[in-house]
Amino acid sequence: MATALKEQKFVEGIRGCTDRIRQLREESVHGAVPTISMERAVLLTEAYQQYEGTCSIPVLRGKAFYYLMAHRTLYLGRGSLIVGEKGPKPWAAPTFPELCCHTLEDFDTLNSRERVFFRVTDEDKRIQRDVIIPYWKDRAMLTKMNGLLPRAWQKLFAAGMFTEFLQQRGPGHTVADGKIYWKGYGDFLRDIQERLASLDFNNDMDALEKRDEWEGMAWVCRGMILLGKRYAALARDMAVKEKDPAWRRDLLDIAAVCDVVPEHRPQTFRQAIQMYWFTHIGVTTEMNNWDAYSPGKFDQYLEPFYDRDLAEGRLTRDDAKELLEALWIQFNNQPAPPKVGITLKESATYTDFCNINTGALRSDGTCGVSDVSYLILEVMDDMRLLQPSSNVQISQKTPERFLRKALEISRKAGASRRSITAKPSSRN
Repeated sequence: MATALKEQKFVEGIRGCTDRIRQLREESVHGAVPTISMERAVLLTEAYQQYEGTCSIPVLRGKAFYYLMAHRTLYLGRGSLIVGEKGPKPWAAPTFPELCCHTLEDFDTLNSRERVFFRVTDEDKRIQRDVIIPYWKDRAMLTKMNGLLPRAWQKLFAAGMFTEFLQQRGPGHTVADGKIYWKGYGDFLRDIQERLASLDFNNDMDALEKRDEWEGMAWVCRGMILLGKRYAALARDMAVKEKDPAWRRDLLDIAAVCDVVPEHRPQTFRQAIQMYWFTHIGVTTEMNNWDAYSPGKFDQYLEPFYDRDLAEGRLTRDDAKELLEALWIQFNNQPAPPKVGITLKESATYTDFCNINTGALRSDGTCGVSDVSYLILEVMDDMRLLQPSSNVQISQKTPERFLRKALEISRKAGASRRSITAKPSSRN
């Protein structure tokens, strides 16, 4: 195995635009071990035990999310530029027992696989057996849905005649729009509170449902704000104890970024990237939406921050590339949550299928290619990671230089684990 690892390193080379990125990538590709994290399942169980039956389902989900953000372990690895993990460390996959409750046999399958394994400890199994299964076995969405189906269907499913995915996850293939770059979660919270204050219970037959939905959303906003505040505090605490002056400055920079986002709208390129990443972690922690939650036209959303920072001297092109490569590594550190039962046995991948969409037309029909688009192509070529997935959108308005660059990278990626998908673009 050691020989194979050395050969893989030789083939891949040491990739990254700076020493920091090369080290982080090395840790992501060769250093981290895929594991199951029981933390989310335990915290969610505690939240449900505290709130279930006291409020509506939307409010329960919102309060549970806030509880997760308040009590989860935060990871801030040395050299990090972008912070946030789905689990307590890189490559730690949470479980979602409210959707589907793993059996101990599932855990044995995950731990014993030669490839696409997740290491499971004896303590993980004890928690699953004594805490998670007793509470969630009959509450899980998968259990409830299967209970409504005919016995014949259940026999066929148990025999492996077919598998399913939608019973084990929330809606996937979702794409962010630009709201998070125009408003912070504090702004969203104020908007929600204004709507709550304007409810007319005398004349609006849907007022009660709206209230419950908006109150749940308000708790989510509070949870996102708290996540940023906790990371800012953690970075400052680490800086006080840090002896290396360079890393101490980096920690204080991280704290300053987290002072702004996600509570407030981003003002800089780095804050915009961190704003998206906090949102990505929030979405994929609250619900297993495999596959996938994606940032949409990422190059177009980042473009105004990039242009302004360059013009005002806060950023260089090399700085921007390093930040994007740090984000790519964060994507790669988040394995897809494992499935259960027969679906687990027939389907195995670490890929969460988040897709970076580059070079699309703008909403007014003009060409959307910018220098950020070229930067993203360069990062895709440089990183060559399992995640994120990437595509470029091509239209008659696409510059030939951009098309050729994308084709060049796609051709080189043929011998690696990375590829670019080209999609035709009409209006957007």
